[in-house]
Amino acid sequence: METKLTLKLDQSVIQSVKKYAQNNNRSLSKLVEDYFRNLISENEPIKHFSPLVEELSGVISEKDLNKIDYVQYLEHKYE
Repeated sequence: METKLTLKLDQSVIQSVKKYAQNNNRSLSKLVEDYFRNLISENEPIKHFSPLVEELSGVISEKDLNKIDYVQYLEHKYE
């Protein structure tokens, strides 16, 4: 649900950000929303994965991976 928000900002900042939004084909509202979303998700890194990666995620658990064997394989491969 979208809700109207009123902000008080310095006039020069408003003019500059409006120009920025126009030059980047974005609305001022979208810029503010994206900024706020970024602020609240700072602790959660944004991950963008392809559909294939999303589909395959979770197929192999960490306990299935034997890291020592893999390291030995790489050492042998690159000797």
